[in-house]
Amino acid sequence: MISKKQTISSAVHSFEPISDEFSHTLILGTMPSVQSRKAGFYYSHPRNRFWKVLSGCFKYQLPNTNADKINLLIENGIALWDVLASCEIIGSDDSTIKKPIYNDIDIFVNGKNISKILCNGKKAYNLCRRLDLPIPIRYVPSTSPANAIWSIEKLTEAWKLELI
Repeated sequence: MISKKQTISSAVHSFEPISDEFSHTLILGTMPSVQSRKAGFYYSHPRNRFWKVLSGCFKYQLPNTNADKINLLIENGIALWDVLASCEIIGSDDSTIKKPIYNDIDIFVNGKNISKILCNGKKAYNLCRRLDLPIPIRYVPSTSPANAIWSIEKLTEAWKLELI
């Protein structure tokens, strides 16, 4: 049941994918959180551990600006996007997603050097598996603060196995 505070809203993905011609790994989230949509950039919730995990995997200083975050991705051959272009969702709770509309991931990876796709969390993985993509798709544990059972150290080790 939905409380008065929790309302279903239509969320539209408004960020372009981040990549260059040397990107070899595509990381896909599900849909930007409310905080990320407000900030206009990926993984902008202050408690999301995505940038901490990536900087730990690649032994980089934690990026502070969006430009630093883009540099971290590009310098390490990482492309970043989300599975969904839009959906109905309650807040940022992936488990409430309804009416998903997919991004054109197949068109995005066509002709690029992307050799694997990492899905940040189970929902992104399950949604992505429904697509007919010619590239291996792998699950990595969610960096969301809702996934509190995974410490930053455990997350970094799990991601490092897939990234490096």
